[in-house]
Amino acid sequence: MAYAMRPSVARAWMLTEALTLGIVSTVHAGRLVPGFAHAHARTAEAVIAVVLVLGSVETWLRPSHARSAAIIGQGFALLGTLVGLVTIVVGIGPRTVPDVIYHALLLALLATGLTLAVRCRQV
Repeated sequence: MAYAMRPSVARAWMLTEALTLGIVSTVHAGRLVPGFAHAHARTAEAVIAVVLVLGSVETWLRPSHARSAAIIGQGFALLGTLVGLVTIVVGIGPRTVPDVIYHALLLALLATGLTLAVRCRQV
């Protein structure tokens, strides 16, 4: 059963995801938690966060595009997070327990948001 994607819901969901990515990007910049600096992870997380923020801005500027913005933004974020997880698995990315846990939780958050967006009908 399809339901309407309210722009405010899409916006809040994507801003929550962007906030978590922004915080972790700051951690990987070495500013919040010492010992977890990783320049490539920091950059990737910051780029994904910006894409999610831009998607949420789209839901505000054009509420009729909320569903599309949510699908595109979260799809990009999910793909980028999967790339990050692959880098962890192959040993390129940071391989700490917090990084693995964070990626698993972020994947769940992104997959849920993307599923909700795909299942809804356009407003």
